[in-house]
Amino acid sequence: MLAGARIELFLPACRNLKEKRAIVKSILGKLRSRFNVSAAEVACQEQWQRAVLGIAAVANEWSFLQGQIQAAVRLVENHPGVELIRADTEYYD
Repeated sequence: MLAGARIELFLPACRNLKEKRAIVKSILGKLRSRFNVSAAEVACQEQWQRAVLGIAAVANEWSFLQGQIQAAVRLVENHPGVELIRADTEYYD
């Protein structure tokens, strides 16, 4: 089973790309270490206050995979300085 999530974020406190990249790097590191998922910034790399993250995970149980992706989205949503705009999740057999 495979799950993917696309998360759109607004970063209101960022005034330049350096500040944005520090926040995004922190989020990606936490996602990779806590949930053992693949995660990357997939769009809006040159916009200061916007980021789009992609997360992918593989598991042999659908319920475990669903829990992992939901927990990963919550981690991003609760990160300081971040406002969640949208989170889309897809699951594949």
